[in-house]
Amino acid sequence: MEYRDSIEDRRFREEVREWVRANNLTKRRPDTFAEQIAYDRAWQRKQFDGGWAGLAWPKEYGGRGLSPTQQLIWSEEYASAHCPSVHDSCWLGLNHAGPTLIVRGTEAQKSFHLPRILKGESTWCQGFSEPNAGSDLAALRTRGVVDGNHLVVNGQKIWTSFAQLTDYQELLVRTGPADGRHHGLTWVICDMRLPGIEIRPIKALDGIFHNCEVFYDNVRIPLTNVVGEVNEGWSVVMTTFLFERGSAAFGSFCQVAEALEGLISYARSHPGPGGTRRAIEDGTIADRLGLARAQLQSLRALMYMMIEAAERNIDLGAEGSLMHLPYTELDEAIYRLAIDIFGPRGMSRSEAHDWIMPYFKSFSATIAGGTSEIQRNIIGERLLGLPR
Repeated sequence: MEYRDSIEDRRFREEVREWVRANNLTKRRPDTFAEQIAYDRAWQRKQFDGGWAGLAWPKEYGGRGLSPTQQLIWSEEYASAHCPSVHDSCWLGLNHAGPTLIVRGTEAQKSFHLPRILKGESTWCQGFSEPNAGSDLAALRTRGVVDGNHLVVNGQKIWTSFAQLTDYQELLVRTGPADGRHHGLTWVICDMRLPGIEIRPIKALDGIFHNCEVFYDNVRIPLTNVVGEVNEGWSVVMTTFLFERGSAAFGSFCQVAEALEGLISYARSHPGPGGTRRAIEDGTIADRLGLARAQLQSLRALMYMMIEAAERNIDLGAEGSLMHLPYTELDEAIYRLAIDIFGPRGMSRSEAHDWIMPYFKSFSATIAGGTSEIQRNIIGERLLGLPR
């Protein structure tokens, strides 16, 4: 398909471009998590005050109610202006918890949480993965038992980003039979300050505590915090994943595409690892850059397909994996290529800060939101009809 901005969209693009370039933060995002969350919340509040928060959210819940095409325009101009990474501590609330509450939450849950998410006043973490239930999410064992007006939770979660600094958690627990697999799960809002929650930060190789273990010891969560119905959490979590693999990917894609163009520009004007000629004159590097750009263009076409389907209210469902899988693998490949082009300098945060940290983070790309193996299973079984 051919994609072009309409006259209305061109006007919208100019409005976006003017705002992001006038309001973009000049201070680099800090290195420590506590400072990062303060930075992220301030940036989210600035977007809220400017009328640019919750672009895809319905207007009745404080959003802009913009079309998928306009959401893409925002993402393109945001990336072009080199605004802060979209994957900050506010991302999960804006792209997971908030949209899930809009679709499946009660009015009380929406009225309390949605304004706080949009204003950057509360941040969220995810309580899905467990030591023996990561890619196989249906194998989770953290238990929730109904006791009067509360759900009493016992168990453990792991790889919980920002857990030590966030306010709320989208928590998935087993309330039905232990061997129920997809049946008997419950999606619940967990206040991270409740008694019985123990958070153990995990120190990564870069010295930063990116993820945490979270332990629950008779944590009492009000039943009013259940999203959907008790034992119907699998359908709610599928709603959550639908957002993650849909329009929420636009911002990430556009920032990676902008990063690749910056890398190509660098390779044209700077020497490669050998130091004797420009990096672009190395045949292997030129081939890898060209392949990455071609792959991004093919993914852009898939993204336009997703936008067209969304404009027509067509639910792509499992087809979201057609973009999620190659995008995450390409994300990792591009940042690996960047480090290869920089050579030893690429490992210095002072000389290549814009590359080394995304390079470290890229290793999680093919794990988060469902591993590459899980995505291939989804494509094979649900789209191609192959046997399990």
